[in-house]
Amino acid sequence: MAATLILKPSLSSAFLGQKISSRGNSKRSEPSRLFSKGTKCATDTAYGGNVPKFSRLNVWDPYKRLGISRDASEEEIWSSRNFLLNQYANHERSAESIEAAFEKILMKSFINRKKTKINLKTRLKKQVEESPPWVQNLLSFVELPPPVIIMRRLFLFGFMACWSVMNSAEAGPAFQVAISFGACVYFLNDKTKSLGRAALIGFGGLVAGWFCGSLLVPMIPSFLLQPTWSLELLTSLFIYVSLFLSCTFLK
Repeated sequence: MAATLILKPSLSSAFLGQKISSRGNSKRSEPSRLFSKGTKCATDTAYGGNVPKFSRLNVWDPYKRLGISRDASEEEIWSSRNFLLNQYANHERSAESIEAAFEKILMKSFINRKKTKINLKTRLKKQVEESPPWVQNLLSFVELPPPVIIMRRLFLFGFMACWSVMNSAEAGPAFQVAISFGACVYFLNDKTKSLGRAALIGFGGLVAGWFCGSLLVPMIPSFLLQPTWSLELLTSLFIYVSLFLSCTFLK
């Protein structure tokens, strides 16, 4: 067996051939090994890549971070926020920093408005308390109803005024004034639960409107008035205003 192997050197065993072939493969794989060492995956790149980063990312003052003054209007604040978000939308931390500054400014503005309203109410209350007794007694008869009630009654008396003006060429506003007076007494009775008091306040509003109209209508320049607008019609407009104020704001 050994002699056969010596006489025929071209023949090789399976183990020897495997060893030679493995050496050849190792030499061939060296260039690919070197190439694989030179490549990098996407996770090896820096965070954000070439995406632009907000330069004022860590600025503490929200106004300076957005690049606006403390006296900036609401429109300027929104404009600066939208501009910066469009510019740095692809950088997550920059967008979060811009949004955080914007929210701080809005919250601060809301708190300031709330404080202003509270201070205004406090000042008005203080002025009422420091006013003379007759002023306090007069203000005790006045109240501020909900806006819905104000708008409904304003619509009613406004409709009566428009009806009187449109019907001025045919007849006087006596019918519209009577309906308005009845509505005023009805609203006051629903509020005070006293028909006598409601009728008294309504009649006072009627007289006050007629008196103011009689004094002020002659002072209106004639070129501002239509030929069909009589003194009675213009006086009725003042009566509608007086009845509206009486049944809406008086207790």
